Amino acid sequence: MAVWMGLVGRYPALGALLAQVVATALVAILVVAAAQLAGWRFSPLGAGLLQGGVAAWLARRMGLSIWWWVVSLAFVPAVLLANGAALPSWVFLAGFVLLLLLNWNSVSERVPLYLTGARSTDALASWLERRAPDFRFVDLGCGPAGALLRLARRFPQAQFVGVETAPLSFAIAWLRSLGRGNCRVRYLSLWRTDLADFDVAYCFLSPAPMAALWRKASAELPAGAWLISNSFEVPDVPAYETLALHDWRQSRLMLWRIGA
Repeated sequence: MAVWMGLVGRYPALGALLAQVVATALVAILVVAAAQLAGWRFSPLGAGLLQGGVAAWLARRMGLSIWWWVVSLAFVPAVLLANGAALPSWVFLAGFVLLLLLNWNSVSERVPLYLTGARSTDALASWLERRAPDFRFVDLGCGPAGALLRLARRFPQAQFVGVETAPLSFAIAWLRSLGRGNCRVRYLSLWRTDLADFDVAYCFLSPAPMAALWRKASAELPAGAWLISNSFEVPDVPAYETLALHDWRQSRLMLWRIGA
C-alpha cells in the first residue's frame, strides 16, 4: 500500500485512472445486483453520475488535488452526455487544454496542482505571528495564489512572493495580486528562484522534488531561515518542527530551520 501511495503521489494521473477503474467495477456490480435482485434499473446517466461520485470520493481519499476530484466526478457523465449530444470537437480540446494549463507542472515536474486549504493557511498564519513583522516569504508553486494573498492581507508589513509556471494558474495569481503592494507573483520556476532574500520558503508540491528542494534550500536560504512543506517530507531529514492540521487526510506542516 505504501508503495502504491508513493506512486500516486508521484503520478496523480495514475491514481485518477485507478479511481475510475475501481468506481466503474463497483457501480457495475451494484447495477447488476439491483436489476437481478430488485428489478431496479439505473438509467445510463444515473449510473454515470453514481460512478463519478464514487471515483471523486476515491480520488479524494488518495490525496489527489481538487482538480482531479472534478475530473474524476465529471469524466463518465460527460462522455455519456456527449454521446447523446452533437457537441463540436473543440469542446473536448478546450477542456483538455484548460486542465493542461492548470496542471502543467504535473507533466513537466511531477508536481500537480495542490491548493493550500484554510486550515493550512491558518496554521501558517499562527506560526508567522511569532516572526518579526517584516519577514520575507516565498511560495514555491503558488497556484492561483489564494493562500499567498490571504497571508499578504494578514501581514501587511511583510513581503510575499509567489512563483508559478503553470500558465493559467500564473495568470490568475498575477491578476489577483495586482494592487497588493506587499505581494508579487512571478512566472518563474522554483528551481530558478534565488532563495537568498527570503526568511520563509513554503511549498506544497509532491514527494518527487523534495530531496532536490532540500539541497537547494540548504544552499541558498540564509542561516536561521525556514523551509516549510505541506504534507510532503524531505527524505531522511527529520523536521525541526511539525504542525498537525487535524484534517481528514491527517495533513501536517513540516518545518526545517536552515543551519539548525
